[in-house]
Amino acid sequence: MAPLVSIADLKVHFDLGRRRTVRAVDGVSLDIPAGETLGLVGESGCGKTTLGRAVLRLVEPTGGKVLFRDTDIAQLSKSDLRRMRQHMQMIFQDPYASLDPRMTVGQIISEPIETFALAATREDKRARVRELMQTVGLSERFINRYPHEFSGGQQQRIGIARALAANPAFIVADEPISALDVSIQAQILNLMEKLQRERHLTYLFISHDLRAIRHTSHRVAVMYLGKVVELAGARELYVQPLMPYTKALISAVPVPDPVVEAQRRRIVLEGDVPSPIDPPSGCRFHTRCPYAVPACSEVEPNLVEIQPAHYAACIRISPEEPDIDRVAPGATPGIGGSKEQDPPYVRRPGLAV
Repeated sequence: MAPLVSIADLKVHFDLGRRRTVRAVDGVSLDIPAGETLGLVGESGCGKTTLGRAVLRLVEPTGGKVLFRDTDIAQLSKSDLRRMRQHMQMIFQDPYASLDPRMTVGQIISEPIETFALAATREDKRARVRELMQTVGLSERFINRYPHEFSGGQQQRIGIARALAANPAFIVADEPISALDVSIQAQILNLMEKLQRERHLTYLFISHDLRAIRHTSHRVAVMYLGKVVELAGARELYVQPLMPYTKALISAVPVPDPVVEAQRRRIVLEGDVPSPIDPPSGCRFHTRCPYAVPACSEVEPNLVEIQPAHYAACIRISPEEPDIDRVAPGATPGIGGSKEQDPPYVRRPGLAV
């Protein structure tokens, strides 16, 4: 069965002139099956948001393909793309900035309904708006209020209702909880999971918060400097990360137990993230990798399957490079915590994390 969304060698480059080009996304390939949440994680500036926007063609790809239900959206005309966007929506990072302050909640949520002609009459449209408000946990008596009259969590619920109004199958959630108080984050994540179950939604969930990614995603893709460097099931990635970069990211996640936290070993990466204008040759992580060998600066690794359904881009653990000394791919001691130590994020049935 074909995936709902298939990304093939996607590239997004920004020309700055004077022969300078920002390689924001530089050859990413991912498949997202229907009903799955694919988490996308990495440091700020690694290209996560640009990738998410390129998948929806909110920014134009420089190369590669994005297939939605086997249709390449990069080849669609403006009118066809407009119709396709009914099925592909986005939840933005800053809820207030994404809402028109001159429009009421009712007008904001009803806009997609009008755009895609999803209601036959004005009363049908109003009933649909009220239903969506109830679905995301907002009282319908707020229908004539403006965005500034709501809290950050309520504003994000409005943004979610607006995305749902088009009846999409696929949603890109770009840091949907990063602008919210910690006390509200779990509520939004629980709401998103509930909506996924009820509506069979497919998510690309972008975040720098590995705790949120861990508890909301079926699989996780790790990005570094425009490329995916590791891809695995959520539990597999956190229990046995392969890439040194992934291990460092996981080691930075605090454990809310002072005794366990004091005993953990934090992996601190040396140096700064290189510029996407002039990325390093070979493996882009080799300038900060504690296990780098001279070949790492010469050979650009491919994302290959190291273990069943677990992919990594590293020549030192890749079976495709038999002459390179190996690094044991096991998890770093002291990384992670127990279920009881995790924050109160939603946990998927059957996903032991």
